[in-house]
Amino acid sequence: MLYELGLRWAHIVGATVLFGTGAGIAFFMLMAHLTRDARLIAHVAGTVVLADTLFTATAVVVQPLTGFLLAQELGWELSEGWILLSLLLYGLTGAFWLPVVWIQIQLRNIARGCVVEGTALPARYFILFRIWFACGFPAFFAVATILWLMLARPEISLF
Repeated sequence: MLYELGLRWAHIVGATVLFGTGAGIAFFMLMAHLTRDARLIAHVAGTVVLADTLFTATAVVVQPLTGFLLAQELGWELSEGWILLSLLLYGLTGAFWLPVVWIQIQLRNIARGCVVEGTALPARYFILFRIWFACGFPAFFAVATILWLMLARPEISLF
């Protein structure tokens, strides 16, 4: 019982970190971007890259591990519809998150370069930011759906 409780706790904390860090990062990056101040963007993007490395990446590893162990402990088959759909959405989220991390690093580096050179943000920055912004929506809604699936555990037949 204690093992199951610990697994549930770790899984819920991991899900919360993924969702909360993602939403927080999106908010702070958008607010910094709206200022068009390269110094502020460089600082915020640097913090965002660090947060993604420390928190999001850790949760990305913890979630499938605790989910697998929890399913094993509770006797759930990974082929159950809600679990399988969660895994597919998790993969979709990762497909959007990985480019987002790379883009955040690029945005940070571009802004830092502008601060050093005393120049305005170039067109490439704005193109990358639009891609970053667009990638956030499917990832956010996929994670929100995964949270709902974890809570509701609906009967879903995928095959």
